[in-house]
Parts: sequence; structure tokens; C-alpha cells
Amino acid sequence: MVTRIAQTGLAAVASAVSLALTGHGGGPAAPLEWGGGPLTVDSLPRVTYVAHRGGAREVPENSMSGLMAAYRRGTAQVLDFDTRVLRDGTPVVFHDATLNRTTYLGGAVSGLDAREWRGVRLRPRASLPGSWRSERPPTVAEVLDRLGGRIVLMLEVKDPRGLDRLAALVRARGLTRSVLVNTNDPEVARRVHRLGLLTQLWRSARQLRTDRPGRWRSYVDVLDVDVKARDVDLMRAARSGIPRVWAHTVVTPAQRDRALALGCNGIITDAPGRLARHPGRVIGTASSVLGR
Repeated sequence: MVTRIAQTGLAAVASAVSLALTGHGGGPAAPLEWGGGPLTVDSLPRVTYVAHRGGAREVPENSMSGLMAAYRRGTAQVLDFDTRVLRDGTPVVFHDATLNRTTYLGGAVSGLDAREWRGVRLRPRASLPGSWRSERPPTVAEVLDRLGGRIVLMLEVKDPRGLDRLAALVRARGLTRSVLVNTNDPEVARRVHRLGLLTQLWRSARQLRTDRPGRWRSYVDVLDVDVKARDVDLMRAARSGIPRVWAHTVVTPAQRDRALALGCNGIITDAPGRLARHPGRVIGTASSVLGR
């Protein structure tokens, strides 16, 4: 069941504006040409910056306008977004299981079909910098069509029931080396690998205390570690043999510099503009950090 959240003042005006597939501050973006072929993970720099949910402290999370703004700003080499599945199986870009926190509606995302999804409008947070208008949250297919191959994408599977359909969308667009599929479940990660996709496995600080990440190196392409984890746990992850170990969710320069000093080679952040434009200088090694 979907319920409508009360709207007042400017919010009510904003909710009436439909900006499907519209960039921040402009009209619909032109189709993007792939040129010589899709950008892949092999092109990523030694230290990679990831815009978490598009950069949730800088743009409306999981929105097309936010993802497009992050892409155009160029402060992140990877764009992250979350995925859920509608009642009819359509994969959509959304974090929560319910609509309440980020839209003008209430109720379960899984209770809607694709037609009903077109009536949902995101509610940008007032604390975001700049001016943002309400818009429809995109489907996964729309994001892949708009940005696939132009930048590496990271999609988190919130509902593994939709994994086969997500895999089909990625394969149909020739993006198997351009899209990372993220999950917290090692068994889902193994399934992602068997489907021929790039696998990203995220782990919390608590999980990392007992994890042995080396066991996953045969099927995990990116290990996504909690920046709040202990030094020893981050070092073990960095030495696991998994080629890319990225820290989440980084919001301060101090967190970034610690993660890099301990061996991580990627920063997943809500504020890519702030952190990537002002890179820190990591002094010392992981062992010297532990010795402090």
C-alpha cells in the first residue's frame, strides 16, 4: 500500500515537477556516444574515488540529476547507486525498502509496478548545496543507458531476487567490465561471479573482525571495507590478494588519509567534490600507523 506524505509550501510545488532523465539545472541530457568502446574497471586510477549514492552530501541520492552532476563534475571515477525490485520485477534505483524517507509517498517499493513508479517523486534534502528540483527516481535500465560505458558504475543489489534481471541488463549493453555489482553476502557475490559480472563485496566493521578476506579472492573483484574498522582489520583486507580494496563511507580527509595509509586504494564517499579536489598527503606506512 502506498500512502501520500503531507506536502506544504515549496515542497508541494516541487513534487509536481517531473524531471525524468533531466540533468541538474538544464534540459534533458543528449544521448551519450560511446566512441571507441565502454570505459572499464581496467582504466581506473591507482587511487579511485567513488561517489556514494551519487555523492549524497552534494546531490540528491540515487537520482538521475545527482548521478549526472557527479559525472559532469569529474571528481569521482565510479558512480555508486542502490537497486531494488518492483512488484513486476523492474529493477529501480532506490536505497530504502520503503518510499517514506526520500520521496513524497509512503509504503513499500516492492508494492509498486513500473506504471506506478512513474508517479513517484524524490524529495531533495533542504541541506543540500545548490538548488534541486523534484524528479522521478530512475530505473536501472535508464541509468545504464544514460551513463553505461562513460564511467564505471557500481550498483548494490538490495534485493537478490532481481539479480538475474540485473545481469541481463548489464550483459545486453556490453557492460560486464564496466559495472560492479555490490552485495554484503559472500554467497550472493559468488553468484554474481558465476553470472559473469564484476563482483564487489562490502563488509561492516563488525564483520571484518572475524572475516578472512583471502578466502574470497577467487571471485571478488573489489572488497568494500568499513572505514570505521580497526587498523589491523583494514590491513588484513588490503593484504588479502583482492586487487581493489575500497573504504566506505568516507566523509572526512582524516578518514581518507588513514584508509590510504593502511593500504586501501579506493575511497567511497558522500562528498567526492570535497575529498577528491583536495587530496591528502599520506605520510608513513601501514606499519607506522599501527605503531602510533
